[in-house]
Amino acid sequence: MNSNITDRDNVLFEAGIKLGALYHQFTGSPINLKNADSLEKAIQESIAAQPFVKDIRVSIDKEIIRSKLNSEFGYCELEGRMLDVRITVRYNSALADVSLAYNAELDYPLMKIEKVYSSGN
Repeated sequence: MNSNITDRDNVLFEAGIKLGALYHQFTGSPINLKNADSLEKAIQESIAAQPFVKDIRVSIDKEIIRSKLNSEFGYCELEGRMLDVRITVRYNSALADVSLAYNAELDYPLMKIEKVYSSGN
């Protein structure tokens, strides 16, 4: 193992993998107001099953869903702008809080590192 690679490096790598997997796995999923809560839960449970995830919270913006529903079929597709995701990842002594949230100024669902810290272990 390369001793130059730290727990901090690994926790940030793992956090990025979680956010990327979540975004690319779930965007495009059929969604309506009836299944939004269950899709939030499914996303949380899917990502939480991956190694090193300590906590995850997923919220889908129901107002955006309401505004995009297809009038004939009653559903739309999950878009990145609908997601607000917070994940805490632990890798040995390092923890990282990361997020995925729509940034209106950039008009983009932005993934960010919110905080990196030592767990004190």
